[in-house]
Amino acid sequence: MPLIKAAVCHEFGAPLVVEDVELRAPEGREVEVTLDAVAICHSDISYAGGGWGGSLPAVYGHEAAGRISATGDQVSGLAPGDSVIVTLIRACGSCPSCASGRPVICETPYDGDTGPLKTKEGGKLHQAMASGAFAEKVVVDQAQVVKISRDIPKDAACLIACGVITGVGAVVNAAALRPGQDVVVIGAGGVGLNAIQGARIAGARRIVAVDMSEEKLEIAREFGATDGVLATDDKPWRKVAGLVGRAGVDAVIVTVGAIPAYDDAPKYLAAGGRVVMVGMPHSGDVSTYEPVMLAAMGQGMVGSKMGDVVIQRDIPWMVDLYTQGRLKLDQLISGRWSLAQINEAIDDTKTGAARRNVILFDR
Repeated sequence: MPLIKAAVCHEFGAPLVVEDVELRAPEGREVEVTLDAVAICHSDISYAGGGWGGSLPAVYGHEAAGRISATGDQVSGLAPGDSVIVTLIRACGSCPSCASGRPVICETPYDGDTGPLKTKEGGKLHQAMASGAFAEKVVVDQAQVVKISRDIPKDAACLIACGVITGVGAVVNAAALRPGQDVVVIGAGGVGLNAIQGARIAGARRIVAVDMSEEKLEIAREFGATDGVLATDDKPWRKVAGLVGRAGVDAVIVTVGAIPAYDDAPKYLAAGGRVVMVGMPHSGDVSTYEPVMLAAMGQGMVGSKMGDVVIQRDIPWMVDLYTQGRLKLDQLISGRWSLAQINEAIDDTKTGAARRNVILFDR
């Protein structure tokens, strides 16, 4: 079986180990993608740190782009040589969630322990998030990829696979923000900046970024925020109310997994507003809020996984926005690293200063 290089997690919280692993050929509806770029998402870091448990050893990484190098015998519409974005959204197409237009919460389980990856010795190697993209190649279901123009730079394209669709989709799909409405985005990291872009594209009147860092608030303005408020201010929701000229905003997008952010999120809402929960705290973390206020004010809270996107519909739209210059992708990239430098790139991401670090594969 062919060997490829991959960054393997053998122990939660320990550095990843770049080593040879086995990757079988694609079967049925699967495609093999030779990767050009994969971004480091905070979800990868949380998994590798043991925040959500899981099977080890494992290969993480799920925000990737490359070109198809082989296909299974049941693949249609895709061929070797096609440039594609690779996502973790493995949708069966026929379960109740898929059939109702919500493929991101597909109910058909996938067992990464029995996927296409094996250790060099032929032992179990978990394909995390149905992707395992901290590797030179991946084998994934054809439903997980979207064909793009060869002219789109892969380091920019890979960002769409998770951070961009999650942030933009949270505003456009989950919050259903309309032109003229006001929005607060809590957290101005990679996903938060994309939520800000989504609000700008959706025609929001006021887009208020809330973060712990003045530097991040300045960056948020570059991506479309009209205002910035420090989360460390005393009752920052009151400052937001002053900025928008009303009691609150129509939507609050929480893009960080910090419990204090979730505790405070409803306080920013106007009557009828909605909190969209995007950031993922560790398992067992608990937030508190006053349900009587939500009930009395007709407010709501809703989770949004991967921006509630349909990738075959939403990714081409976002790629087109990028080519028009209306969606910033290149500006999201903080650093470019090799696979051998992945632990350094992860450490840099952990500082909180990076927007997105991207691993590039030398071709």
